[in-house]
This record gives sequence, C-alpha cells and structure tokens, in this order.
Amino acid sequence: MADRQIDAPAPWWASGVVYQVYVRSFADGDGDGIGDLSGLRSRLDYLAELGVDALWLNPCYPSPQHDHGYDVADFFGIEPDYGDLDEFDALITDARARGIRVLMDVVPNHCSVEHAWFRAAIAAGPGSVERQRFYFRDGRGVDGGEPPNNWTSIFSGPAWSRVVEPDGSPGQWYLHVFAPEQPDLNAHHPDVAEMFDDMLLFWLRRGVAGFRCDAVTVVGKAPGLPDLPGELADQADQLGFLNPLFNHRPEGLGVWKRWRALVEKFAMTEGGGVAPLLIAEAACPDPDLLARYVNAEGFHQTFAFDLLRADWTAASIRDAVTLSTSALATGGGWPAWTINNHDAQRAATRWGRADAHLPSTRTAMQYSVAAVDLARGRRRAAAMAAFMLALPGSVYLYAGEELGLPEVLDLPDEARQDPVFRRTGGREPGRDGCRVPLPWLTTSACNWGFSAAPGAAAWMWQPPDWGRWAVERQGDDETSVLHMYRRFLAVRRQRPEIADSACRIVTTTDPLVVIERGSLLAVLNPSDTDVELPAALLGGRRPIVGSDLPSDRRGTSVLADSCVWFA
Repeated sequence: MADRQIDAPAPWWASGVVYQVYVRSFADGDGDGIGDLSGLRSRLDYLAELGVDALWLNPCYPSPQHDHGYDVADFFGIEPDYGDLDEFDALITDARARGIRVLMDVVPNHCSVEHAWFRAAIAAGPGSVERQRFYFRDGRGVDGGEPPNNWTSIFSGPAWSRVVEPDGSPGQWYLHVFAPEQPDLNAHHPDVAEMFDDMLLFWLRRGVAGFRCDAVTVVGKAPGLPDLPGELADQADQLGFLNPLFNHRPEGLGVWKRWRALVEKFAMTEGGGVAPLLIAEAACPDPDLLARYVNAEGFHQTFAFDLLRADWTAASIRDAVTLSTSALATGGGWPAWTINNHDAQRAATRWGRADAHLPSTRTAMQYSVAAVDLARGRRRAAAMAAFMLALPGSVYLYAGEELGLPEVLDLPDEARQDPVFRRTGGREPGRDGCRVPLPWLTTSACNWGFSAAPGAAAWMWQPPDWGRWAVERQGDDETSVLHMYRRFLAVRRQRPEIADSACRIVTTTDPLVVIERGSLLAVLNPSDTDVELPAALLGGRRPIVGSDLPSDRRGTSVLADSCVWFA
C-alpha cells in the first residue's frame, strides 16, 4: 500500500477496532430470552477489557423482525424488546465512560411493511403522493396479474409483491429487492431524503459516533425499471446482487453526497469539529467502482470483504490484501477489514472445511458442505484475526469471534428464522447459524449465561454443548482464543505503526504471507508445515506475540496455521 501524506492526525476510525453487536444475541438483561440494551450495558466492562474502540449496533429500531431489524418500522425509536430511548442514552453514557464509541446501523434502501408511510401508501391507493415514496407500479398481463418487470429478489423469488387495494380488489405491485416485508424506498423523493436527514441528526444529537450504512449499492434503480434483457433474464434467479438494473446504479450516488455534507456540517456546528463516520456495506472489487462510494464527497470507508472470502492459501490471502489496499489507496481511503459478520458463516467453520484451500465459489450465505475440522478451523480463524489486526486500516470484529465460535450447522429447521431459508424453501440454510445467542457461562443455566436471570428460553436455539466455548471457560485460560484476541489488541494499541498507512507486502516468502509496517513484521503461515524464518527476513526482530502461544513465546519459527508478530 502506498504511503499517504497526512497533514492532520488521522481520525479514530482510521485504525480503530469496532465490535459488532448483534443486539438480539449478545446479552439478555431482563430474562425474556432476547438480547437487549440493558444486557449490553452489563457487559461493557468485558468489551473494555477486550480492548475495542467502538461498538456497531445492528438495527435496534422498532421492527416486526421479519429480517431481525433490517425491516425498520420507525427510524426514530428503539425496539421495545431491546429497551427504549432512555436505555439507549444510558448506553451511550456508560460506553463513553469506558472510552468506547457507539455506531448505529442505518438502512437506507427500504423500511418495513408496518412503517407508517407504507401503511398510508396502501390506504391512499394508486397515483397517490404516499405511493410515490416507494416503487409502486401497475402489473402487466391480463388484469395486471403479472409483475411489472422480470427482476428477482436478492433473497430469491420475485422482487415484486401485489397489494390489495382499499376497495378489496387486486391492485398495484411494489418493489422489494430483499423480502416482501421490506418495500424499497424511493431515494429520490424529497420526503425520503428529508426523513433520513432528520434521522441522522436525531441519533447524532444523542451521541452516536457514526453510521454503518446497509446495502448502499442497491439504492437507486434504472430509470423506467426495465426488464433484464437477453441472457440476464435467463439468469435472473441466480443474479442476486449482480442485477445491474438495481445494483451499483449511478442514480443512487447523490444520496451519499447529501449524507456526507450533512455529517460534515454537523461536525462544524455541533460536533466539535470531528466528523461522524460513514462506512458503507459496498462490495466493490473494482477500484473505479469503489471510488464512486469512498471519496471526499461520499463515504469515509467501505468494508473490505476480501479476507472474509479468501481461500486458505498464501496466494489467495496475499491477493485479498493487495486488492483492498491498492483499491483504497488510490482514493485516499482506509480499509475496514473483517473476517466475520452477521451475514456470513463463522470463520472457524469456514476455514475448517476440508476444501478451505480450494478456489472459492462461495457466497456469504451458502458454503461448501465439506467436512469440518473445527480444531483446525479455530486455529486458522485465530491466525487470520491476528494477521488482520496488523493490516493498515480499521478492524471490525463480530460478537463471538473472540471466542472462536463455530457456525451452528445443525439448527433444527423449525428454529430457523432467516427469510433466506424460507424464500429458498430450505435450499439455502440462511444466516441463523452465526446469530445464535452467545455463551457466557459453562452451564446451561439462564441460556448458558446469555440471560441475566431465569426466564424464557433464548430466542434462537442453542446447542447442548454451547458452554464449551463460554467466556467463563476462556477467561482464565491463557491459551484460549479469547486471551489471544486480548493480547493482540493490547499490542496493537502499543505499536505506533498501526496508526500509519505504510504497508509493504513481502513477496518472496512462500508459503507465508508477510507484511512489514515500519519495525513490525507480521507473518501468517497458512500451510500445513512449520516454517523457520531466515535471519535476513527478520533483521534482528524477535517475536512479540503469536496466535498459537502466549506472548512470552520465543524462537524464529512460525507454526502451521498460525500468525506471529516480530519487532
């Protein structure tokens, strides 16, 4: 990655560590089996000890939970299952006292069918102002009984649903590029733009430090909403995010320019000069495409998903690092690395599969069904996390990855709640396996410690051996994955190189992946054999922390499936 000229100190998020909290599954404070803000507040000391700079909360707005919060019914409140605005304000205060910032998740593409606007649109009928806030269209064919175009949903099935008009007759259709319970908002309607202005300011004034912006690439649609042509029409069911008529559309880019102007103005007038972070969920392997989103008038960052998708080989991992760093360096951006999130199978399972070294055709939701060696997968996931923490940019951890949690693959069908599972008829398992409530205790009491008091069963099924990964068990074990994360996060804070953008990939080190950042050398060994490092490479450096052993390890070898930092 090219060196970057910095005239002012880099913002906190440039090298910050953000912990993603899936609120529903993190900690239950009132015993109803559902994670909530009071449960999160009770675990802030744990997060402070872990060493994170900020929390990103998955959507915690009022929602009927058809897609667990990503179907928002009110952008200005808190889901009653999670608490209320007073509880949210207390969370901000308590987190700030521990030096932890809070980021919100904002969903710009759609809302819930239970949002007041959508209910008003149904009641108002065709041609109404209320329907112009969405994408309502007349159907085709006899009596309008066919969808307005041939687009399919990212979650499978048609991207259109038909409504019943106020008089009881079959009526117009509305667009939803995700689930039918998530109608797409018309980003160009002034009411929609003004509502999001108000929403961003509402939460900024409550003390949030920025926003993770969901699915930004589908905001904006091809004018006229035309059919997919030719071969694309034949592939419609498999396109998902690759539909060029609603993904990466230039029509949506003005939204982010408006948002960036708003947060910059807030910084100058109310925020003490510190601009709130805007980070996009925008998978853009093409640097030119990425530059549409991450620039001086758009987002500060977007997630680098390349490591998450990498195969367990030096070449694949090295390419992932090169792709993301070079793409963002062109536009002056800082990568935001992650190897886990709420939409992907957990890394310990992903890289424990027998085919983890093969070129990947995986998606975030559906992976190979090859046999899993979980012990190996947890070693590899820990090693990749250690390597990721040495890279330039920020790091986003997903709740439970610091415990080496595996994907729960044997969830009963009746327990699965992801709309992906429902809409594919079970063909794709969906994302529930990475959303199972966290284990805090080694016994099954109170849902493995997830709930603060005896009460209802956890909202999602937990395996009968879930306690083997519990915080209680790992907390006092210096060889545990949890302790490894704590060690690396502590050393990361102490290394001045981490706040710099300079990074050199050492290319003559197969089967290793080696990066040099000033005096720090991070070495990942994704091979099956231990490797002794040559003295010329080390240049007198000694190991300071490793993923395989506590921080007092000595020697110049890097064990198979491990990562060591030398300085």
